[in-house]
Amino acid sequence: MRNHNILFALLIFSLIAPPVLAHAIGGRDAAFVQATVGADPFPFLYLGAKHMVTGYDHLLFLLGVIFFLYRLRDILLYVTLFSLGHSTTLILGVLFDLGVSSHLVDMVIGLSVCWKAFENLGGFRKLGWPIDNRIAVGGFGLIHGLGLATKLQDLGLNQDGLLANLIAFNVGVEIGQVVALSIILLAMTLWRTTKSFGRYATAANALLFLAGVVLAGEQLAGYFLAGDA
Repeated sequence: MRNHNILFALLIFSLIAPPVLAHAIGGRDAAFVQATVGADPFPFLYLGAKHMVTGYDHLLFLLGVIFFLYRLRDILLYVTLFSLGHSTTLILGVLFDLGVSSHLVDMVIGLSVCWKAFENLGGFRKLGWPIDNRIAVGGFGLIHGLGLATKLQDLGLNQDGLLANLIAFNVGVEIGQVVALSIILLAMTLWRTTKSFGRYATAANALLFLAGVVLAGEQLAGYFLAGDA
């Protein structure tokens, strides 16, 4: 029982991770990116991986996506759709300098966490709304990629070597995603072998929904406080 409680506590911690674990690029990382001229793929690869591993909003969404997926091929399908979506808007969003508010994009990312938790709770089924999860996960992947793009756009990247650095950053994001998702999947697999999974799965998704509400609310408040409205 003690091990079960530890696993559940770790899951709860992942749902309420504090803003100190946020994934904005700052400090020395920001200074490096701003000073980079020309292609420098390996540091951008590292930054991409670091960004995803500390990107709790992306990881919460992926947690919701795989929560009730038991077959590896299903997990690979949905993660691939998500990856294709965020890779597309990450690169195109920066290359074409899409001028969107990072607060609003991150608010929608928070709502994507709410959506998946609500779907896991059977909310859409009870409402009689048919949802194609493949389209929804791929679509939200586009939004998550745009969120990644806004973080890079805020730094004013040098155009020299931009495409190569973006591709390296995106590869790093994928590497970080695989690492983080492997840890989450291992924890979920262990938890599913216990009786506590059946008892606490609903509560966990309710907390996941609440975490999405908090994330969305913080970004909406930031949007108005920053004067973007």
